[in-house]
Amino acid sequence: MSIVLSIKNIAKSYGSVRALNGVSFDVPQGSVFGILGPNGSGKTTLLGIVMDVLKANTGDFDWFGQPGSPEQRKKIGSLLETPNFYSYMSAIDNLKITQSISGRGTSADIDAVLKKVNLYDRRRYRFNSYSLGMKQRLAIGAALLGNPKVLVLDEPTNGLDPVGIAEIRQLIIELRDQGHTIIMASHLLDEVEKVCTHVAILKSGNLLTTGNVEEVMMDEDIVELSAADLTALTALFRKREQQIIFDERANTLQVILPKGTAKMEDINRLCFENGIVLNHLILKKKRLEARFFELTNN
Repeated sequence: MSIVLSIKNIAKSYGSVRALNGVSFDVPQGSVFGILGPNGSGKTTLLGIVMDVLKANTGDFDWFGQPGSPEQRKKIGSLLETPNFYSYMSAIDNLKITQSISGRGTSADIDAVLKKVNLYDRRRYRFNSYSLGMKQRLAIGAALLGNPKVLVLDEPTNGLDPVGIAEIRQLIIELRDQGHTIIMASHLLDEVEKVCTHVAILKSGNLLTTGNVEEVMMDEDIVELSAADLTALTALFRKREQQIIFDERANTLQVILPKGTAKMEDINRLCFENGIVLNHLILKKKRLEARFFELTNN
């Protein structure tokens, strides 16, 4: 898989405050890459550095295998701050102004961009008539001028209501399916889990973990099982001195095992040989929220 962005040991300080502390990771082409962390973790600073808005103290980065350059940045669309649109002007006229100022794309691209962000039918409506979700979609549309290969978005669902969040989530999935690589900073764990294929988790400027979302969440195997005789089932695994969690509400037992060691056939056979017939047996995926709090609370 090709690498779109390679970040190499980037550090940034503001006086005595260390915003980033030697952060390194790669962003694969075609991914939706979430940079996740609590407020003050360094997410926005990192995006500002890779977009050449800020300068790192040490470290560097490559776009598409080469050091950043004006020509390379034309392949990247960004939404780092709340965009300034004219409230009394239509979407199409606002994008004409954005295109003229930025020099990205042509006037002919505007209709295509509005179709991508599902605003073409409302292209002649005034900006102040738009919902929050529509306004954010127009902002992403502005970032799409020139058909960039990569979109860099800082908190794209920040301040939106549930309907607006759902609109942006669906748009990000559609843009990924159309071949764009999307790099987004967020503190909304549920949204990252729903749309991102890869993630980097930051805390106080330090990179805690990075990788495929599934791999980051599956730091251990969680086997969820149940049987008519839950007392005997619980006793069996306690006797084996394995970590267990009993969920009274769901009437299930969770057995925590080292990552990659859960063999479902062996567990089913063990129970059967001990006179217990299972009526429920799955390998359960940990929520990103749980993994995030494990990492950031240590």
